[in-house]
Amino acid sequence: MKKNMNNDLSGRRNFLKLSVLGAAALGMNQFGCKGGGKTAPEIQGLENVPENPEAVKTWVPLSDRKIRMGLVGYGVCKFSAAFGFQNHPNVEVVAVSDLFPDRCAELAKVTRCNKTYPSLEELVKDKSIEAVMISTDAPGHPRHCIEALRHGKHVAVNVPATFGSVEEAEELFEEVKKSGLKYMMFETSCFHEDLYAMRQIYNAGGFGKVVYSEGEYYHYASVPIDSYKGWRIGGPPQWYPTHSNAYYNGVTGGSFTEVSCLGIPSIIPMLKPENNVYRNPFGTEIALFRTSEGGMSRMAVSWDTPGDSGEKGRIRGQRGSFYGKYEGLEKNLPDLIRPPLPPGVEAGGHGGSHGRLGDEFIASILQDRKPLIDIATALNMTVPGIIAHQSALKNGEWMKIPQYSF
Repeated sequence: MKKNMNNDLSGRRNFLKLSVLGAAALGMNQFGCKGGGKTAPEIQGLENVPENPEAVKTWVPLSDRKIRMGLVGYGVCKFSAAFGFQNHPNVEVVAVSDLFPDRCAELAKVTRCNKTYPSLEELVKDKSIEAVMISTDAPGHPRHCIEALRHGKHVAVNVPATFGSVEEAEELFEEVKKSGLKYMMFETSCFHEDLYAMRQIYNAGGFGKVVYSEGEYYHYASVPIDSYKGWRIGGPPQWYPTHSNAYYNGVTGGSFTEVSCLGIPSIIPMLKPENNVYRNPFGTEIALFRTSEGGMSRMAVSWDTPGDSGEKGRIRGQRGSFYGKYEGLEKNLPDLIRPPLPPGVEAGGHGGSHGRLGDEFIASILQDRKPLIDIATALNMTVPGIIAHQSALKNGEWMKIPQYSF
């Protein structure tokens, strides 16, 4: 991979700041549903994260053009309004949609939008809309994205890219390639303070070859979280793997090539196979991956282990490591402070990633470039979890993983 050498003189000062901030972030409760309106109080998650006043940069507009957007989905997590599009200086929210009229009305209100549609299928027919944010049920993500792409819309979508189906992943991949449009999966870990720093260090050669990496996503739920048609209830942990897998894929841009995964049966009733539509027996799945660099990654996803929670990770490479801070051979570190936010756009939940994800998607359209988490990266984060669950059902059998690249 080509390295981006950045000799920013402020790098060491930024590193000192991040050492403190990153260590704090590792202990944060960084999961669940927050932002964009009223949230059910029983759902665990982050409150909006204020910007660190010592780490604020000046946002520079790329253009005075406004992207005309549609927002779809305002369910339990209220996510279509959580990424700041309604406040972004380069966006005009022209239409919103939710299947439930009361939710649709609330979404229109919080985004100050006058036009509503009863479904995604109706909204994407609106020729004035250039791009859509899809925050629908996870099983519907591939189908909904394909529908939007076929109507000529750039697509932003919540995680995961596909839910348990490699076949739908393949269909989505081909549709994005054929369309020539932007596709970005909104993986929040990619703009966590620590992961952003890891990516900058990796691109500057500060890790060298990554020998070992870990990612963890712990989201304890003793009772089911509400969801459209109950899709969240009892889902295999590794079908929702991107928050943890990003601690390799989102750092290096690499992929996982094979996996052995073990699952642990749960004592929670909804996570017993007779009580969920997936016939999933596991509340925790721990995957060991071989990486495209030849290294190894351990990625854990757990629904049923109370205690320490959130999304976190660490990296060990031949030239350096990161666990709360960088320790290694590279002395001239690049700028480790996250990109600035547009005026009026909040950092938001999931460690202050929401606003930056929205801004990155808009910037990719304005600059006509690949977004950070494009279709290949999204599938290289998502599909390994599907294969990992298959491995767990076969008591850890090593299995090959499909690869995605342009």
